[in-house]
Amino acid sequence: MNVIDPNFYHSFVVAFLMGLFSSMHCLGMCGSIIGTLTLSLRQEIRQHKSQLTLFVFSYNLGRILSYAFGGLIAGLVGKVFLLPFEEHGHRILQIISALFMAGAGLYVAGWFPGFAYIERLGARFWRIIEPFGQRLIPVSTLPHALFFGIIWGWLPCGLVYMALALATTTGDPLGSALTMTAFGIGTLPAVVGVGIMTNLLTTFSTIRKFKIFAGLFLLAIAFFAAFPDLNPLRFHSMQPE
Repeated sequence: MNVIDPNFYHSFVVAFLMGLFSSMHCLGMCGSIIGTLTLSLRQEIRQHKSQLTLFVFSYNLGRILSYAFGGLIAGLVGKVFLLPFEEHGHRILQIISALFMAGAGLYVAGWFPGFAYIERLGARFWRIIEPFGQRLIPVSTLPHALFFGIIWGWLPCGLVYMALALATTTGDPLGSALTMTAFGIGTLPAVVGVGIMTNLLTTFSTIRKFKIFAGLFLLAIAFFAAFPDLNPLRFHSMQPE
């Protein structure tokens, strides 16, 4: 029976923290999207917090479902990539992912703005599916909100691609999907657009020192991705006697 390697369960925790920190860097873009969607709702929905919460939840559920599906694809691609390289394939994948994540860490810290060009990788696909999302505006029902969120999840974002790079190192498509789910959950506080926590994160996102801290955190993730034996979050499976 094929199961996720216990050595890679730490990726779920890392992905959640990655989503929490990296989403602060792109808070302006994600926050403006959720703000626009909220304002497009009917006034009677906006005036009732319970209904508004359901719509915001549906947006984000759709977005996270897209992340999970992207993780599943990344996991399948990673598994195919490993086949010709036998036991060395996973190590090669770790190094490539670590370099990708290091670039993202430098980008978040403001030391490597050129990393933003990686978003062009998904721009062509985004141009194809974006019109379907525009047809759903103004959003009037919960299913529309869910489907808009699914489309929103494919918005080109270098930091999402960074999370996908981490997801491929789990060595299993299901593990990759769960890793991207954890990443999406980590982004929730910064993109739901409501509540005290978002205001706090918005304040943090404008502080230069905090951005540097977030970038250094992502660089640390890249280091441990390249040298997993040194990772303090690594789980070791118990060997049967």
